[in-house]
Amino acid sequence: MDNPAFNADDGASPRSRQGSKDSGGKDGLQPSDADSGHETRIPRTVGAFSGTAIIVGTMIGSGIFVSPKGVLERTGSVALSLLVWLGCGVLSTLGALCYIELGLVIPESGGEFSYLFRGFGPLHRFFGPLPAFLASWIINLITMPASTAILSLAFAEYCVQPFFSVECPPPPAVIPLVAAAACWLITIAHCYSVRMGTGMQNLFTVSKLSAVALVVAGGVYSLYQGNTRHLATGFQGSTSSASDVATAFYSGLWAYDGWNNLNYLTEEVVNPARNLTLAIVVALPLVTICYLLINVAYLSVLSPRELLASPAVAVTFADRVLGPVAFLIPVGVALSVAGALNGTILSTSRICFASARQGHMVDILSFIHARHLTPAPALLFNAVLASGMIAAGNIDNLIDFFSFSAWTIYGLVMLALLILRRTQPELPRPYRVPLWIPVVVLLVSVYLVVGPIADAPKLEYVYVLFFLLFGVVVYTPCVFYGHSAPGMHRLTELCQKALEVVPTDYGAIKGPC
Repeated sequence: MDNPAFNADDGASPRSRQGSKDSGGKDGLQPSDADSGHETRIPRTVGAFSGTAIIVGTMIGSGIFVSPKGVLERTGSVALSLLVWLGCGVLSTLGALCYIELGLVIPESGGEFSYLFRGFGPLHRFFGPLPAFLASWIINLITMPASTAILSLAFAEYCVQPFFSVECPPPPAVIPLVAAAACWLITIAHCYSVRMGTGMQNLFTVSKLSAVALVVAGGVYSLYQGNTRHLATGFQGSTSSASDVATAFYSGLWAYDGWNNLNYLTEEVVNPARNLTLAIVVALPLVTICYLLINVAYLSVLSPRELLASPAVAVTFADRVLGPVAFLIPVGVALSVAGALNGTILSTSRICFASARQGHMVDILSFIHARHLTPAPALLFNAVLASGMIAAGNIDNLIDFFSFSAWTIYGLVMLALLILRRTQPELPRPYRVPLWIPVVVLLVSVYLVVGPIADAPKLEYVYVLFFLLFGVVVYTPCVFYGHSAPGMHRLTELCQKALEVVPTDYGAIKGPC
C-alpha cells in the first residue's frame, strides 16, 4: 500500500511541488506523449547479479592494481597493513548494512540525498532540507564530475600507453581527447538504454574479477614455491603513531569507496527487499577478500620496499610471475578502470535526477527520455562538467580537499537513520540494523573528518567552507523560496524538445519494498 510518510510534497520546496506540472509548458512534451496510459518512470531492470556488479565494479578501480601502497607506507609493517585492509572492509560493510535499512524504508533513488532529505527535512522548514541540498551541491558539482574526469584520464592513459614509449611520449592533447571520448561514449550508451548500461557493468566486472583471479593465482603459485619471507616479517616496523594508523585507514577506505552506489538507483532494482540486500551482502565481503588476497599475492613476490617503489605494482608483479601472459594485467587494469567509470556515471546521474525532482537542481535534470526512459539530462550534465575538468587538467588536488566531505555526508546519513528511528518508528522496516552499527559508523566518520584537518590544517579547507557557504546563498532564494531565473521556463521547454525528455510520474512513493 502507499506509504504516506513518503509523499513527494513532504518537505519539498515550492518549485519542486510544481515542477512536474509546469515545466512542460503548453508546448512542451508531456508524459502522455511518451507512452499513453503507462507510468513514465525509469524501469526496474537491476537484479541481484547486476546490483552486485554495480557495487563491485565501482569499488574495484585501478588503485589496487597500480598503487596499493598508501596503507603499507603508513602502517610500516606487512601484518598491520593487512589488518587495516580488513578493518576498512569491516567498516565499509557496517556502513552498507545501514544503507540496506535506509534503502528499504526509503525506497527512493538518490542515495544520500534522499536519506538526508527524508531524515532531516521534516525537522525544520529552512534548515531541515539544507543538509540534503549541500550534499547534492558538492556531489553533483564537484566530487562526482571530478571522479568521472579522473577515471576517464586514467582509462585514456592505459589505452594510449601501448602506442608510445618513454622516449616518444604521446602529444599533450591525446590523453585528454581519449578521456573525453570515453566519458561521452559511456554517457551516450546510458542515455540510450538502462539495460545497456547495466550490461556493460556486468561485463566490466567479470573482466576485472578475472584480472584479480589472475593476480591471486600468481600469488598462490609463488607461495606454493615457498616464497613467504616477506609475509613472515609480520609486525616488524609497525608504526606506533595513532595518526599514521588513522591516515592508513583513510587511504584504505577510499579504495573501498563505492559500497553505497546501488542505493543511488533503488527505484530501478527489481524486488529491492531481496536484491538490494543480497547484492550488498555478497559484494562487500567479496571485495574485502579480493583486496586481502591481492595484497598477500603482491607480498609473496615483492618485498615491502619494492612494492612501495613500483609505479605500477600489478605490472611489476606480472613481469616476475606471469611470464608470456603478463600483458593481460594492463588489459585487465584498463577494463577495471572502464568498469569504475561506467559505474560512476551510472550512479552520478541518479543523484542529480533525485535532487532535481525535489527542486534542489533545475527541473530539466529531473526529466527522462520519452522513449528510452533514461535520465538523459542528468547524464549529459555530468558529462559536460567532467569534460570541463578533463580540459582543465590538474584536478587531483580538487578532489583531495573535497574528499573528506564524503565521510561528513556518511556521518549525517547515519544520524538521519537514528532520527528516523526516533521520529517515525511506525514505518515498516523489513530489515533493522542493530543500533550500535550506525553509532559506530557515525563516530568513525567524525574522527575521519576532524582528524586530517586537525593533523594538517590547510588553507584549501577554507575554500571548501566558502563553497558550502555559497551553496547556502544559492539554497535560500532558489530552493527555499522557489525562485527561478528569468527565462528558465522557456529554456526548459527548449531543452525538452531538443532532448525529447518529459517529466516523470512522481507521486507518493510506494513502500515498503
